[in-house]
Amino acid sequence: MSVFTIDELIRIMRECAGEDEADDLTPDVADQDFDLLGYDSLALMATASRVEREHGLRLPEEEMAEIRTPAAFVALVNEELRRTARAAEGPR
Repeated sequence: MSVFTIDELIRIMRECAGEDEADDLTPDVADQDFDLLGYDSLALMATASRVEREHGLRLPEEEMAEIRTPAAFVALVNEELRRTARAAEGPR
């Protein structure tokens, strides 16, 4: 099972927003609100869609609506990766 990291989220956020590596988006922003970082709900939807495609999973819309920080986004993706891995293992 792969692990989704804050660095991977930042890479995807930059790519979705068209930003380059010189921007101030670093792992230090993990606990800052997306709004303070300049990422609105549309930018988060684009980021979530990209994460879903790259990792072959579905992020629950109701949980995504509650996400406010990069750290919470990473935690949700990792939980979905664990659920997907458990489902693929089947019953024990």
